[in-house]
Amino acid sequence: MRWSAWRAKAPFKDSVVPKVLSVVDDALAGLGADSDPECWVVWGDDPASRYALLVPTPSGLVVVNVRVSVPGEGPRAGGKVVRWPRVQLGELAVEIQGGHRLVTFQAEGQVLTGVDDTADAIAAFAQALFAAVDGRPLADVARPARAPAGRSGRASGAKAVAAGSSSRSSKRSTRPKGS
Repeated sequence: MRWSAWRAKAPFKDSVVPKVLSVVDDALAGLGADSDPECWVVWGDDPASRYALLVPTPSGLVVVNVRVSVPGEGPRAGGKVVRWPRVQLGELAVEIQGGHRLVTFQAEGQVLTGVDDTADAIAAFAQALFAAVDGRPLADVARPARAPAGRSGRASGAKAVAAGSSSRSSKRSTRPKGS
């Protein structure tokens, strides 16, 4: 999802007022991200006071931490570019029950968790990061990777999440053991 779409659905409108956005946009530009990048926003426990953006770029993962209001100073945004070989990613875990999906993923210490449509978006974002870390072109993080709908009209989230694992198995060596 683009940064502009995240701003439109912010849980607290004061978190994305122009004064805050000016420091966030400057931080993104300074770290080499587009003006309206595909990203993931971790609103966290108190989105009225702080949140983080994770932005995949060709150079690496841009991580911007935003403090909405620092007493006596105003808003603050600080960030870094973590080069792809150094990006720390956790496992992508999915649990499916009764047609609902729960996905959990960790990137650079930020825990991303969601259900159903949000789970699909997290899985697509995770697959894009896995691709980038493996040296493959950045996957399209705008569209969740979903399998076509089955008989029940619901798509199988397990197939979408597992889709990225097939490319890894093809990279395994076929050399016989012991040689």
